[in-house]
Amino acid sequence: MTDYLFNLPRSIKIAIAYVTDVLFLIFALWFALSIRFETIYVPPSNGVWVAAAIMIVVSLATFNVLGLYRAITRYISYRALFSVGLGVAASAASLLLLRDIFSAAIPASAVITYGLIALLLIGGSRLLVRASVHRTSAADRERVLIYGAGSSGRQLAQALLSGTEYKPVAFVDDDTTLHRSTMLGLTVYPPTEVANLLSKKSISKILLAIPSASLTERKKVLEYIEPLAVQVLTIPGMADLVSGQQIDTLEEVRVEDLLGRDPVPPREHLMDRNIHGKVVLVTGAGGSIGLELCRQILRCSPKTLVLYELSEYSLYAINEELQNLAIQESIEGVNIVPIMGTIQRRNRVEAVMRAFAVQTVYHAAAYKHVPMVEYNIVEAVRNNVFGTWHTAEAAINAAVESFVLVSTDKAVRPTNVMGATKRMAELVLQALAKRQFLTCFCMVRFGNVLGSSGSVVPKFREQIKAGGPVTVTDPEITRYFMTIPEASQLVIQAGAMSCNGKGTGGEVFVLDMGEPVKIERLARKLIRLMGKSVKDEKKPNGDIEIAYSGLRPGEKLFEELLIGDNVQKTAHPRIMTALEADLSWPKVEEILQNLDMYCHEFRISDVHRILCEAPLGFAPTDGISDLVWNASGKALPKKQQRNEKERG
Repeated sequence: MTDYLFNLPRSIKIAIAYVTDVLFLIFALWFALSIRFETIYVPPSNGVWVAAAIMIVVSLATFNVLGLYRAITRYISYRALFSVGLGVAASAASLLLLRDIFSAAIPASAVITYGLIALLLIGGSRLLVRASVHRTSAADRERVLIYGAGSSGRQLAQALLSGTEYKPVAFVDDDTTLHRSTMLGLTVYPPTEVANLLSKKSISKILLAIPSASLTERKKVLEYIEPLAVQVLTIPGMADLVSGQQIDTLEEVRVEDLLGRDPVPPREHLMDRNIHGKVVLVTGAGGSIGLELCRQILRCSPKTLVLYELSEYSLYAINEELQNLAIQESIEGVNIVPIMGTIQRRNRVEAVMRAFAVQTVYHAAAYKHVPMVEYNIVEAVRNNVFGTWHTAEAAINAAVESFVLVSTDKAVRPTNVMGATKRMAELVLQALAKRQFLTCFCMVRFGNVLGSSGSVVPKFREQIKAGGPVTVTDPEITRYFMTIPEASQLVIQAGAMSCNGKGTGGEVFVLDMGEPVKIERLARKLIRLMGKSVKDEKKPNGDIEIAYSGLRPGEKLFEELLIGDNVQKTAHPRIMTALEADLSWPKVEEILQNLDMYCHEFRISDVHRILCEAPLGFAPTDGISDLVWNASGKALPKKQQRNEKERG
C-alpha cells in the first residue's frame, strides 16, 4: 500500500495533501469549539460556516506560498515544519479577523486551541509519514557503527539517517566525557564495547569518522578493530572535505592508514629551489611517480612544465588533469607543454630541452615491473640504461642546471634485471657528474609506492572482492612502502639539496621508508578490514584463502635501500645520502659500448653476462627469462655463431 501511494503521479499526491489538510482544518476547528462549549458542537449560525470556509481557503493559499506542497513528504525536513507553523499561525489570525467580520460565534480561546490542534495534525501527519517511510526503509538498510562522535561523526549520522543505504545504530568514541551520552538518538559507547555491539546490534560495517586524526592515531584504531573481521569504511580526509567532497562519500580504508606513518611536511624552500619560476621537464610524466611529480611541481609555480611521455593516451590524460588542476587551485602563469617522445632518442630529447631552455629535469621514465623486465631484457637495457644515458647527455648539451634520477631500492644488490639496469643507470650518472661540471646529477632511491601501477594493494582488493584466493609470493616476503605524494615531495627536496645546495653532485640519496612491511600480514589485515575472515588451518571455514605462488623471476624476499653501511644524515629527517662505489667515465663507457653491441645483435646471454660482470652487485636468482630468447631455443643466428668461432 505504501509503495502504491509513493508511486502515484505527483499531481495526485498534491491533491491528496490538499484534501487531507482541508479535513484536518475542519476537524481542528470543530474539535476546538466542542472543547470550548463542552458539547458536540453544532454551528448556531451561517456566519461560522462562511468564516470557516474563507479561513480554509486562506490557509491553503498560505501553505502553498510557503512551499509546503512542493516539499516531498517522505524527505521533509524540520525546517519545513517551521513553514507549517507559520501557515497555521496565519490560519488562526485569519480566523480571528473573519469571526469579527461575519459576527461568527467563535470565542478567542477556541481560536488558540484550534491553532494548536491544526499544528499537531498538519505537522504531525507529515512527520508520521516521514518516520513511517524511514522505519520501513530501515529494515532494508545495513546497520552501521560510527567510530567518532565529533562534528564529522554527527554530520555523517545526519546524512545517513536521511539516506536509504545505511542505518547508524550507535557511536563509538575515545572521549570518556561522551560515553553513555546520546546524540541524534544514538548512544555513544567506549571502544571496549565494539565487539559486543557488533553482535548485539547486528552491525555489518564500521564507519570511521575521524578525518582530522593523524595516521598514527588511525593505525591504532584499525589495529583494535582488525581482529573483529568487520568491514571498515572511512569518510574522506580533512583536505578532501575542505575541497568540497561530501561527508557521506564512504571509501575503503587506505593502506597508508594501516602503515600509520605520518609524513613530514615538505620544506617550502627546498620544494621551490629548482622549480619556482624555472623551466622543468619530467620524463615518464604519465607514470605513477611522474604524474605525482608533475602535480607537486605545478603547485610550486614553475615558468614552464614540460611533460615528456611516450604513451599518447597517458600524455593526453595528464595534460588534461594538470590544466584542470591549475584552474581548480588558481595556479596562474604556468605554461604546460605536452611533448610525445622516447628517451632512447638523444636528438629528440635534446631538441626539446633546447627549444624550451629546460633548467631542471626529473627523470622518472623507466620500465619498473620486475617480471616484465625479466621477460624483455633488451628493451629494459635500452630504456633504463641507454635511455638514462641519452637523456643525461642531452641535458649536458642543452646546459640543463640539475638532473634528478628516480631510482629504486631494487638497485641495491640486485637479483633481477630491473634492479641491475637501474644500478647501471646510477653508475652512468655518477660518472657523468665527475666528467663535467655544467649539469648537476643526483639520484634518489626509494622502495614501493602505494597506489602505483602494479602495486599489490589494488590487486589484493580485487581478489578479496572476487572471493579469493589472495596470492602472495612467499609468506616471508617484505617490502618498504611510501605514499606517492610523500615520495614525490622527497624526490624534489633531495634534488634541491644536491644540485643547488651544499652537494657536489653525483650523490645517491636514500629516502627513509620506515619499517619494512610483511606482505602476508598486509594481506591478512586487508581481508579482515574488508569484513572477511582468513581461511587457514586454524579457521578452515574462513572466507578468503591466502595462496602462496612462489617468488617470480628475479624477485627478492627482502629489499634493501643501502649497498653498504656508508650512510650520512642530511638536514632533512627523511633523506639520507649513501656513499657508494662508482666508476670513472672511460670504464662506464666501455660497459655501455659492449651492452650496445650485444643488445643490437640480440645476444641476450652476453647482455646478462655483462650485467653480472659489471660492478653492480648483480646476483641473479634465476636463469635468463627473456621470452623471445627462450622461444628461439637460445640458438644464435649463423652470423653470430661464426663471429663466436672467430673470437675463440
